[in-house]
Amino acid sequence: MANFDILEDLKWRGAINQETDEEGLRDYLAKHDDLALYCGTDPTGDSLHIGHLIPFMILKRFQLAGYKPVIVIGGGTGSIGDPSGRSTERVLQSEETIKHNEEALTAQMVKLFGTENFRIVNNRDWLGKMTLLEFLRDYGKLFQVNNMLNKEVVASRLENGISFTEFSYQILQAIDFYILNRDHGVQMQIGGADQWGNITAGIDLIHRLEGADRPAFGLTIPLMLKADGTKFGKSAGGAVWLDPEKTSPYEFYQFWINQDDRDVIKYLKYFTFLNHEEIDALEEKVKTEPWKREAQKSLAEEVTKFVHGEEGLKEAQTVTEALFSGNVKDLTTKQVEIALAKAPSAESGAEKKNLVDFLVDTKIESSKRQAREDVNNGAIYVNGDRIQDTDFEVDPAAAFDGKFVIIRKGKKKYTLVHIKG
Repeated sequence: MANFDILEDLKWRGAINQETDEEGLRDYLAKHDDLALYCGTDPTGDSLHIGHLIPFMILKRFQLAGYKPVIVIGGGTGSIGDPSGRSTERVLQSEETIKHNEEALTAQMVKLFGTENFRIVNNRDWLGKMTLLEFLRDYGKLFQVNNMLNKEVVASRLENGISFTEFSYQILQAIDFYILNRDHGVQMQIGGADQWGNITAGIDLIHRLEGADRPAFGLTIPLMLKADGTKFGKSAGGAVWLDPEKTSPYEFYQFWINQDDRDVIKYLKYFTFLNHEEIDALEEKVKTEPWKREAQKSLAEEVTKFVHGEEGLKEAQTVTEALFSGNVKDLTTKQVEIALAKAPSAESGAEKKNLVDFLVDTKIESSKRQAREDVNNGAIYVNGDRIQDTDFEVDPAAAFDGKFVIIRKGKKKYTLVHIKG
């Protein structure tokens, strides 16, 4: 990777918001191949969502370029609460919840980064051992309150109020960078645009304690906005999680494949490891053959494979193809539940029932006359089979473990009938 310019690649991908010392970082990279860099996440939940993934994509790029990523799970800072991006105080979590979240996030990071050339550390290991007097004498003495008040994350909270606990968060994050730099050889911190103040506080602390010539760099990532001006990362149903139990690989895949033409190239640059030539070719396809949605398909495939592996991608594609083609009979019961989770639903008993009566009783059809007409016209499918016989009996036990009957009306109008009793 000697000829690969990671910083120029990041610029091309639109992934750099601010750098503390680009010239110094370039000089360091030219002379050393051992750059170690870190990004942190507090265990406020037991899964990351795709908004959280943004800085970790940069960390992954450095890993692929041969550098050494370190991830800090904030067991210590997470018990305090980061005021960034909030207008009110966080509700403090129990120790049991924080511990559970730490374990879940660690497992997610191992899945994304593997186990080679990569480390996970927990800032509880050093923050948790520090006494109050050590905190105040060794570190608090080095921070000017007037400078802390000027940090954007604090200034934005002064009108509504901020506790001393959250006010002190920036000192704790600065200590993290200092400890990582001193004890683990970490020279660089990466974070979202709202972390700039915390990152620079860490660099200032390193230079005060270790000398002004000590290598320490910071890089932030731009706030990612969609073409319509809204914040990236949310779907109509809420957050898109990395945990397959919270957001299935199929739903995850669908989120990416449904991206706007105006956004898809930006996301390909940011969230995939396709090279410049591959992305340029897809950009041309968006301009000349947008109806094929090749860029969206590549985006969905690449990101789903990165987060959920080949198996997750295969499952997502299987479910997508089944719904698109109407060939749902080969789906498993679990896949049906996932695929049609947001489709209209109805309930029916476990007994066999005439198709016309079944359609009316489940309110899929408004009348028996309309039901007969649609059946005769070939518009009704039961579990993937077109039925044109008005005397056909629906047998709920015939498929999907007796839990569901899938009715399709026309090309794409699915109803998932839940079987009760």
